[in-house]
Amino acid sequence: MERPHNFSAGPCILPLEVFEKASQSVIDLDGSGLSILEISHRSSAFVEVIEKARSLALEQLNLNNKGYKALFMQGGASMQFLMTAYNLLQKKAGYLDTGTWSANAIKEARNFGEIEVIASSKDSNYTYIPKNYTIPEGLDYLHCTSNNTIFGTQMKSFPHLKETPLVCDMSSDIFSRNIDFSQFDLIYAGAQKNMGPAGATLIVVKEEILGKVSRNIPSMMNYELFIKKKSMFNTPPVFSVYVSMLTLEWLARNGGVSAMEKKNQAKADLIYSEIDRNSLFEGFTAKEDRSMMNATFTLKNKVLTPKFDELWKSANINGLNGHRSVGGYRASMYNALSIESVKVLVDVMKHFEKTI
Repeated sequence: MERPHNFSAGPCILPLEVFEKASQSVIDLDGSGLSILEISHRSSAFVEVIEKARSLALEQLNLNNKGYKALFMQGGASMQFLMTAYNLLQKKAGYLDTGTWSANAIKEARNFGEIEVIASSKDSNYTYIPKNYTIPEGLDYLHCTSNNTIFGTQMKSFPHLKETPLVCDMSSDIFSRNIDFSQFDLIYAGAQKNMGPAGATLIVVKEEILGKVSRNIPSMMNYELFIKKKSMFNTPPVFSVYVSMLTLEWLARNGGVSAMEKKNQAKADLIYSEIDRNSLFEGFTAKEDRSMMNATFTLKNKVLTPKFDELWKSANINGLNGHRSVGGYRASMYNALSIESVKVLVDVMKHFEKTI
């Protein structure tokens, strides 16, 4: 059976060779006779897996030997909305409000201290990334969301801060483009976009920013404890970590983040060129803020929706519907999606224009 062209926003496409290796491990992990689903998380086999995954994450972000630790935890990025504040917010933190997930992060952080929304694009339903804002002094940290899956915007540059730690939710574009990751003091990302299946979250944190709040932090919320226990304070999401390790190995074999950026830019250029050229479609977001990962667009004439839906589904395309809060269409183009799949979608859009 031919695999669909999978534009799902997440959980999403991963490399086929990763799926194949992971499926084998469910029956037999590396000739051990045991499934990855049944081995002890304290076994040498899994300890090797999680240590390799942590090491590869730092390596691909070019953060080895720079004072950072990589952790794999449960709870998804939504858990990090409150965990970040638990560990870092003493008095006041700043947030950039660029979409649904940043708004949720703001809501959670307000349980722990004063939050100042430095800039917001909520006034236009998050169709752009705010610019030319002023960051006040004295913040415990500044939080941003690098890519917004729902609305299809992406930060192309980040604030350069001297004293204030910079925290970033990179759930939907981590490992997709080559930026200076050392400008961030804490990065977190749910695995289910560019890294692995749902269930694991990667946290990369500079140790020196921790241990400065006066509150008592519960064990399951304490970054320092998870660093001390090497992500093994409690049973980690074994299978999700294993698949994340396989994906990071695939990333390294295929040229790393720099190579992914070139491929992702080519895919984004292809789809956005068609959106702008085609008389039937229009994009949702400001052109300068368009996401390489999630291209959002809509039909100018909504009456044509059933016909277009029938056409792309018949082309074996999956997951193209936009988020329920926005509507329209969303082509999510994570690292493992081939440019051939984007070409199929573009051909469908061109054909549709000719038939109307």
